[in-house]
Amino acid sequence: MARELFIVARDRADLFRYLSQTFADADTVEIIWDRRRGERRGRANGSTSERRGVERRTRTTVEQDLRAVGYAFLALE
Repeated sequence: MARELFIVARDRADLFRYLSQTFADADTVEIIWDRRRGERRGRANGSTSERRGVERRTRTTVEQDLRAVGYAFLALE
């Protein structure tokens, strides 16, 4: 069964409450806070060059949606 996930921006408590109430009876919908706090890896050696070519875990649409509308929606299979 497909699941639906709403990720809500930390500063949007009103939106979190609204979505939680709206989808309270939906078994396949989950509303969560955006838990990211920025880059976790520190630069121990002070190097500014990046070893990886592409960031695999980044979802640019999620980031854009969180900034623009306060939440991101993902359909998970």
